[in-house]
Amino acid sequence: MGESGSGFPGRILAIDLGDRRVGLAMSDPSRLIAQPAGFVERRAGRRPPLTALLAKASEIGATAFVVGLPLDGAGEDTPRALEARRLALELESRTGHPARLLDERFTTSAALRAVKVMEGSTRGRRGDVDALAATVLLEHALAHGKRLWAADDGDAALPATECTGGDDDA
Repeated sequence: MGESGSGFPGRILAIDLGDRRVGLAMSDPSRLIAQPAGFVERRAGRRPPLTALLAKASEIGATAFVVGLPLDGAGEDTPRALEARRLALELESRTGHPARLLDERFTTSAALRAVKVMEGSTRGRRGDVDALAATVLLEHALAHGKRLWAADDGDAALPATECTGGDDDA
């Protein structure tokens, strides 16, 4: 039973895109445990900080990526969803490692609740909240296990596949 949840070896880097910061989380090499991995500052209105993300991926030895896909309440793309899709494709192209898109709805609110329960205040801790939101995203990805990493034969033009959080059917 030493097989990782995804069937691939190595750490996963989870990325939660925000307007001002990009929250990061990483798995352990066996892909069973998620933990915060900090955040990267981002200038508003600018492209995601790809160079910094690639440096972090190299630093931790990431062999896969999970990028939060910002959907609206009805599960439809938001204006920032295209940016997440482009980032996932760029990460795959630059590293040769798989990137998957995962519904990120409610990850920030879950992170805010967790911080409040643990310490009662999020004041001055926005970067920590963003990293914790990425951790929630990664925990969800790890729970999907092999299903998330299975090839998506239905859309060969889009290597980064989606997995939404609501339905547990394969």
